[in-house]
Amino acid sequence: MPIASPLTPKSVLRHRPLFSDETTQARPTVARASRPPQRTQEAVPPFVYIRETTVPYKKFPLSNALVSGMLVALLAVLLGQALLAWCATTWDDLHYGRPRTSQTDAFVGHEPAHTPSHFVVLNLHGHIEILELPGGDPTHTKVYLGPQIGGVGADLVPVTIHFVPSQQPQHPDMLVQFQGTQLRFHNVDGGFQIAAP
Repeated sequence: MPIASPLTPKSVLRHRPLFSDETTQARPTVARASRPPQRTQEAVPPFVYIRETTVPYKKFPLSNALVSGMLVALLAVLLGQALLAWCATTWDDLHYGRPRTSQTDAFVGHEPAHTPSHFVVLNLHGHIEILELPGGDPTHTKVYLGPQIGGVGADLVPVTIHFVPSQQPQHPDMLVQFQGTQLRFHNVDGGFQIAAP
């Protein structure tokens, strides 16, 4: 076996020469390190039953259900009332405008010619005013004052007038209608006067 010199790389010392006397000798056998035997896995059954745990169901008390139902019903009623009030106000806005105004023509015996008198009914801040243009002539306009309407939203109450027969022929009385109330004006002396209660 050659002597290793300090200059000889160590990788050369690991290998034996190809042609030497030692090739004919039997080489010692060294037992290789073997891996430990692998454990065989246990066979898993095709269907594994897993028991599920369930959380106990808590019952909703009947009193809570009743209270919730009553609150929902109350909310539905309040929303319904608000919606109906909005619809009624919008309907009156379309028909009577703001301020609330209504108009009509009628023969009431104050006309100098064959043209009917024109009436304009106003609700100004809750106060009723009726304008009469006899025979459609604005130069002879007459103003009749009605009662004051009270309450919230008094200025949004529509006011209308109708004419009904009276004791004098060709001179009908005037009915002022608002909030389900009728107020009668008598047709006397070429104009209208509010009837005594």
